[in-house]
Amino acid sequence: MTTETTPGDFRFRDIAVVAYAPSIVSAMGHGAVMPVLALRATDLGADASMAAFVVALLGIGSLATSLPAGSLVARIGERRTLMGAGALDAVAMTVAFLSTSVAVLAVAVFVSGMSWTAFLIARQGFLIDATPLSHRARAMSLLGGSFRIGVFVGPLFGAGLIHVFGLHVVFLFAAAMSLCSAVIGGWMPELGRTRSREHGHLSVRSVLWAYRRTFATLGVAVVIIGISRSVRIGLLPLWADHIHLEASVVSLLFAGAALVDIALTFPGGWLLDHKGRQIVAIPVVLSVGIGCLLLPLTDSALTLGAVMALIAIGNGLGSGIVMTLGADAAPADGRAQFLGGWRLCGDIGGTGGPLLVSGLAAVFSIAAAPVALGIFSLVGAVWVGHWTGRADRLRLTGC
Repeated sequence: MTTETTPGDFRFRDIAVVAYAPSIVSAMGHGAVMPVLALRATDLGADASMAAFVVALLGIGSLATSLPAGSLVARIGERRTLMGAGALDAVAMTVAFLSTSVAVLAVAVFVSGMSWTAFLIARQGFLIDATPLSHRARAMSLLGGSFRIGVFVGPLFGAGLIHVFGLHVVFLFAAAMSLCSAVIGGWMPELGRTRSREHGHLSVRSVLWAYRRTFATLGVAVVIIGISRSVRIGLLPLWADHIHLEASVVSLLFAGAALVDIALTFPGGWLLDHKGRQIVAIPVVLSVGIGCLLLPLTDSALTLGAVMALIAIGNGLGSGIVMTLGADAAPADGRAQFLGGWRLCGDIGGTGGPLLVSGLAAVFSIAAAPVALGIFSLVGAVWVGHWTGRADRLRLTGC
């Protein structure tokens, strides 16, 4: 494990624009799309289970390219990867805007997921180089917070655009934001380029095999966290539709939950740096478990908003937790390849949540999904707590 900088006179504001602006801008577009993606699919003729599957394609696309994206970053560097990912996502969102069938929308969503995973790996690698170890968790939490700022602002824009122009126009807005993120990313220095040349030849398979125990333990914890977090993307909009809430109201509820996330980002990062990773990893999963079990009791915007706020509290405290755990565990040699594998763990979780929602909705009913996912999250919190606690002990002892 390594870090490339020392504390010294390090200030977050010195890297704020290049480190966080691309994430905020890109997340604004994704934030506008996420609350209404399932609704757009239903408008094009999808039923509830198919709509949930279209949402899951974001994670599936990310899942399919996690390992190749890690290898790509190792070969061409973070800056060029970031620029290419932004441009590709802009194309995908434009296609989604023009789509007239569920199939075309599904392809566009899949490609968007492909670009998103490369974007995240590039962002994470840059911050590992740009920040000292003493500030690592706060750096990753602020990166997570920058996504949350975008996810907060995005639905606000989305609600206004939907009201004036209709549901589909949010995809055009997302395309414009992705293109802006690519342009801003071009200003980013390539701090890890020398290492990329030195270690780009390492195969992804050899790196993953060398760290197979880490992936089988702490990596599984990341899968559980990913499943828990992805529940709200696939489940909550469908539940809102189930209780007959308008799309613009759903966007505003997501914006409110994002505001809670943002408010807890820096406190969560401080806890990560000073109190360890376990103390914020458990609430991420636990809040989802409790929230899902309460969801069937909701029947209005107010009660659904309260459940979303509860989930957002845990999620906000855990801002950057997956990236921080990955940065802690990543080796100096083959770091990008390792982070690709780490991203794969998160993507398996991100894909698993919506797929579970889709499967449960198809086999049983939409009412069965939150109960099953709630029980899963409560059990998963035990695994997450054990292995993040062990990771804390190993990190503090230097073993």
